[in-house]
Amino acid sequence: MLSSISIFCCLATLSLSLLLHSHKTICANSNETDRLALLAIKSQLHDPLGVTSSWNNSMNLCQWTGVICGRRHQRVTRLDLRNQSIGGTLSPYVGNLSFLRYINLANNGFLGEIPPQIGRQDMLEGLVLSNNSFSGTIPTNLSRCSNLIELFVDTNYLVGEIPAAIGGLFKLERLFIFHNHITGQLPASIGNLSSLLAFDVRENILWGRIDSLVQLRNLLLLDIAFNHFSGTIPPPIFNISSLEVISLSENRFTGSLPVDTGVNLPNLRQLSPNGNNFTGSIPVSLSNASRLEMIEFSRNQFSGRVSVDFSRLKNLSWLNMGINNLGTGTANELDFINLLTNCSKLERLYFNRNRFEGELPHSVANLSSTIKQIAMGRNRISGTIPPEIRKLVSLNWLTIDRNQLTGTIPPEIGELKNLQLLNLGGNFLQGSIPSSLGNLTLL
Repeated sequence: MLSSISIFCCLATLSLSLLLHSHKTICANSNETDRLALLAIKSQLHDPLGVTSSWNNSMNLCQWTGVICGRRHQRVTRLDLRNQSIGGTLSPYVGNLSFLRYINLANNGFLGEIPPQIGRQDMLEGLVLSNNSFSGTIPTNLSRCSNLIELFVDTNYLVGEIPAAIGGLFKLERLFIFHNHITGQLPASIGNLSSLLAFDVRENILWGRIDSLVQLRNLLLLDIAFNHFSGTIPPPIFNISSLEVISLSENRFTGSLPVDTGVNLPNLRQLSPNGNNFTGSIPVSLSNASRLEMIEFSRNQFSGRVSVDFSRLKNLSWLNMGINNLGTGTANELDFINLLTNCSKLERLYFNRNRFEGELPHSVANLSSTIKQIAMGRNRISGTIPPEIRKLVSLNWLTIDRNQLTGTIPPEIGELKNLQLLNLGGNFLQGSIPSSLGNLTLL
């Protein structure tokens, strides 16, 4: 007769065996769901490089190209087919990959709509569909992907409005919708995305005010360029101290920039309000934004004297103040050129088509040797062109046309071997054209 202990041990062993068999059966069946979903996805792809040729019954699906499984349950957690020249449509069966955390199909040729079935994936953290040919609207039920951190649907052919439901994605950190055909206004619910670090909706057909953005207190990047936004910029936006990039280009904004812009944005690297209807002066406080690399103020109605202390902006590489009403007709209003000589990384300087007067400072020849383009045409600048300009060896573009320059054309300009564009017309220059200009073979 078996002892009670022996009977217990036998029953325990049997129970454990049944449990392990049941677990393996469940995992196998679940894994089978993923396998069938991936084969359904493959059936709708045009795959000229044969990237999905490994998606067959001869190997475990966790070894298929672009497929990554979790270690514990052997379920598909990542689908990464970026940069593979894949076309076709994305099958709705993608919604059956219920353990999926990350989808990256960027830089391919996918067509058709984004399957709303993706909204079933409540574990999804990243959806990257950039640079394809997806059409239709942004699925509203993406709001069910409550763990989503990255949503990149930029550079497609999407239409319709930004769904208000997206405001429920409280973990979202990066939202890129740029370069589509999205219309309408920004939903007020965008302001609920308190974790958002990067918001990029440039190159769409969005319009209206941007008041909802003032609540995004953690933003690093704000790019709403090339839309139809209007009205004034809500002042609290210029108090989001984390901001590194602000691009407002080519909209219909009005009003002026806050005088303390440079004080409240210590991390700012790019400020681009160009192509709007801004008025007032360029804030002197930009002197404090020492990390600035790019300032793009062109094509507005800024006026007055430029009093920014550019010598403190050591990383400045791009300064464009062209096509405004800058200048006061007072003495030394071109002194900002002297300050720019301390910007050793400066590559582009534009202040053409303004109202600057006074003599051209000869310190223009002391600008960084890295500078490639200088445009100061269509002002009222007098004086002469300094021969020391030959030191600007990287210069490929020099326009000083339609000013009041006198004297002769320095033959030293012929030493600027990289020069491709030279415009000195519309001045009071005298003498002959130096023969050394014949050395400028790229002109």
